[in-house]
Amino acid sequence: MNFDEYARTAVDLVNAQVETLEQLRAFYGPGSWQAAEVTEKDVAVLRKGAKRLREVFEHGSAGRDAEAVAALNLLLEAHPVQPRISFHHGNDWHMHVTGRGSSVAAEHMAGAVWGLAVWLCEYGSNRFGVCADERCGNVYLDTSSNCCRRFCSERCATRSHVAAHRARKRAVADASARSTADARDLVATP
Repeated sequence: MNFDEYARTAVDLVNAQVETLEQLRAFYGPGSWQAAEVTEKDVAVLRKGAKRLREVFEHGSAGRDAEAVAALNLLLEAHPVQPRISFHHGNDWHMHVTGRGSSVAAEHMAGAVWGLAVWLCEYGSNRFGVCADERCGNVYLDTSSNCCRRFCSERCATRSHVAAHRARKRAVADASARSTADARDLVATP
C-alpha cells in the first residue's frame, strides 16, 4: 500500500480547481471511472474537503502540530476509511483505502485524508508546506533530505529568487543614486 501516493492525492486536490463538474472531470482525466461517475454533489464535497485539507497544510507549515493533528482527526472522522483488496491487471492484488460511501468524493477524501495522516505520523507536520512564493499558494509535501523545501516547484523557487535578486539590485541602484545626489548637494553648498 503506497501511502505517499494517497498523501499526494491530498496535494493534488488542494492545488486543483474543482469549482465545476467539468473541472472535476478534467481533474480525474478523460476515460477514468471517477470522471464518468462524478456528480455535482461530489464537486461540493471535494471543494469543502480541499479547503479543510489546505488548513492542515497551513497548520503544518506554520509549525502548529497540534492544530494539524486535530484538523486531520476531524477529517478522519468525517471520511472514515474502509480498506479493500483490489486489482487492475490480472493477479496484481493490492490494498486500496476507500471510503465507506459509494461516491467518488467519499473515495477520494478517504484516501487523501488517510494518506496525509500516515504522512504526518511518519514524517511530522513540518513536512507539509505552502509555497513561499506569494503569487502561488500551492501546497506540497517536503520530500527533501534535510526538510528545507520552501516552494512547491522549481519554477516558483526560480521566480521568487529572481524577483528577490532584482529587488536587491534596485535597492543598490537606488542607494547609489541617493548617495550621488547627496554628494552633489554637498559640493554645490558653499
